Order: sequence, then structure tokens, then C-alpha cells
Amino acid sequence: MTIRNRLTWLFVGVVAVLLATTLTVVFVFQARYTLREFRQRLRERAQITGYIYLEKDEMRASAFRDFEKKYLQSLNSEILQVYDANGEVRFVAEDERVQLPDAVLARIILNKEIFFELGKRKAVGLFYHDNQGDFIIVAAAENSSGQKRLNYLITIMAVIFVGSLVVIYWVGRLFAGRALAPIAAMNDQVDRITAQDLHLRVDETQLPVSEQDDLLRLARTFNRLLERLETSFEGQRTFVSNASHELRTPLTSSIGELQVLLTRERSPEAYREGVASVLGELQQLKVLINSLLDMAQADGGSALTEDVRLDELLVEVREAVPPALRSRVQVDLGALPDDPATLEIKGHRALLGRALGNLVDNALKYSADQPVRLELRCDGPVGSCRVRVVDQGLGIARADLANVFQPFFRSAHVRGVVGHGVGLPLAKRILELHGGRLELRSELGRGTVAEVWFKEH
Repeated sequence: MTIRNRLTWLFVGVVAVLLATTLTVVFVFQARYTLREFRQRLRERAQITGYIYLEKDEMRASAFRDFEKKYLQSLNSEILQVYDANGEVRFVAEDERVQLPDAVLARIILNKEIFFELGKRKAVGLFYHDNQGDFIIVAAAENSSGQKRLNYLITIMAVIFVGSLVVIYWVGRLFAGRALAPIAAMNDQVDRITAQDLHLRVDETQLPVSEQDDLLRLARTFNRLLERLETSFEGQRTFVSNASHELRTPLTSSIGELQVLLTRERSPEAYREGVASVLGELQQLKVLINSLLDMAQADGGSALTEDVRLDELLVEVREAVPPALRSRVQVDLGALPDDPATLEIKGHRALLGRALGNLVDNALKYSADQPVRLELRCDGPVGSCRVRVVDQGLGIARADLANVFQPFFRSAHVRGVVGHGVGLPLAKRILELHGGRLELRSELGRGTVAEVWFKEH
């Protein structure tokens, strides 16, 4: 069922319940009023009967009937009876005798006035005191006119109920269609957006809604989603293109080297030199593939369940540096806090080690024989620690700082240094996965400072 039909039937159902409740309340009040009115008429009938018959010295029934026809409006199937104190009938209109049970007569004497039913008739019994003694007057009749009015009211209400539901259905359908028109317009726009058209956006100006409308907020949220998807798809395409190129280069070089070696017989020294060259290319290929796998792991998310102490992690990062370069890495832990929990973060130890290791590798790679400082400072609440990697190397041009976190991007003045341009992007993604923030400050010829901030937890 469509939203339009659901809204229409929901609207009809709510209105139907309210309308049925209202009509039922109206009918109940009208029925109660009709009953009270008829009882009042019966009471007046009994009082008039007592006055005329008893006060006028027992007027004959025929004379009373003549008086009733002349001055009173008769009731349908009316019975008028007068009983004396002994329960004997003294007066019966129309000679129609209905003998009342003694229990009913006793209740009338006890309560002075009661209402009861005699078959289809409604009846009232009054206790009447006269100078001739005590009497019981009973007036009974069928409320046929009142019942007809109630039946007519039921018919009118039924017609109004059914007719109103029909009108409400079409009105509700019309209003539901108008209310959902912006959604239909937005759906038509979204339906035209494909993976090749992620630059398209939902036109907010075509939505006939106000600034505070939920549909406008939905359109803006969807546009922001499209922006993120477009950025992600564009990055993915760039990544695949660059990765394909970077993977193809060492493979092509290795295949070419091997083909050259196989063209003719060579000396053992030439073969060893060629194999060493191929081995170097394959090792670079292995490093690249490992970096790509780590980047995929960082993008896919990993379980951050380990309690990682940053001071221990920095020592592990230094120990992972090749022995020939390890002496250039200086670890400065500063003044460690008294509470060890201040040094702990929730994370994935291997990924964090890879991120900081990439920063240290870059610092060593681009700073020749200069030392590299690996600093840790924790001078705030739990989790508010920062790690700095400081080198005195080539530095990064100001124009290139905005692009260094793009995969496979390399500054022009460092193209001669072996690398693939995935170290910094990988480090940034891993640190962001752990709630950290990586900032670079650099000047050409004066070195680079990579600062990692870990947010409070």
C-alpha cells in the first residue's frame, strides 16, 4: 500500500471514529431526553387524572374520556388506572384493565412515585392523598411518536455517517496527494541520479516548503550524502587509478629486467645484479601492497578494544625502525603523569604502530642523516595526549600541504626519493579511526613537525 493510501485510510479511520463517537453521544442524549419528556407527560397525565377523578367526586370514565379528547392530547395505547388503599381498581380508562402486581403497588406506596414498564408501555405510578383517602394512580402508554423520532434520527445519522466518510475519503486523498507532492518531486529527481551522475543534487527550490519543513531538511541531508558519496567515489577512482599505476611500475620493471637477463647468456655477476634489482622492485611492491591492505583495513574499521599505552607504543615504534637507522630516532616521553590511565587509549595496537611508524619513516627518509625526535606529552585530562614527530629535513612546500594526504601524491622536489605517497594518507586514516587528529607544519629546507592529538575519552 502506498503512503498516500495509508494516509488517506488513516485519516478516514480517525474521522470515522470521532464522527461515530459524536453521533452516538448525540443519539444517547436525544434518547434520554425523549424518555424524560415522555415520563413527564405520563406524570402530568397521572396528576390530571387524580385531580379530575378524585377532586371532582369520581367522574365517570366515559365523562373523563370525553374531557380528555376535548382538552388533552391522547397517548398511544394509553392506560389510566386509579387504585384505592386496598388495591382495588376504582377507575379504568377505556375499560382496559391491567392488573398490577402487589409488589409494584407496594413500591409505589413506599417511594410515592416510580417509573416502570408494562410490556411495550412505559408507566408511572403516583401515590395520591385525597380527603377521601389514599389512592394510587397509574398512567401508561407507548411512546410511539418518540420512538419514531429516534428511528428517524438513526436514519439521518447513518446517512450523514456514510456520506461524510465518502466525502472525507476523497478530500483526504486529495490533501494526502498534495502533502506528498514534494516527496514525489524529490523522488523523481533522486531517481535520475546514478553512480555516473553523483554531481547532481536535489533542487531545493522546487520543493514548495518552508525553511523549517522536514522535507527541506531531508533534501539537504540527501544532498550532503551525495556530496560525501561523490567525494568518496572520486577518491576511490583516483585511488584505483594511482594504485594500478604504482602496482604496474614495479611489475613492468621486474618483467623487463628478467626479459633482458633471458635474452642471452650472462656471467654469474650479471645474473646476481639483475636478480638483486628484481628483488628490490618486488620488495617495494610488497611494501606498497601491505600499505594498501592496511589502508583498506583502516577504511573498513577495526575493533578498537585494546588498552594501548602511548609511552609503550612509542618505544615499540622506535624498536621497529631498521637497526641502521634506529640511532637517529630519539624518544622523549617528557614528564609522565602519575595516573597511568592518562596514557591509555582504546585502539588497535598494530594499526596505531603502523600510523606512527609511517610518520617516523617519512621523517627519516626526508631528513638525510639528521636526527628525528619522537615526543609524547600528556598534560591534561585522560586521553588528551599528543605525539610529535619532528625532523630537520627537506620540508614540504606550502602549496603542497593541502595535498599530502591524498593517496599517491608526492611533492615535485622529493620525486627522487623512493616512495609511493601512501604513508601519510594511511597514517591519517588510522588516526582518525582512533579519534585522533593529524596536523602537519612544515617549511622548505627547515623540516617538518607531524603532531597527533588524541581526543578525551
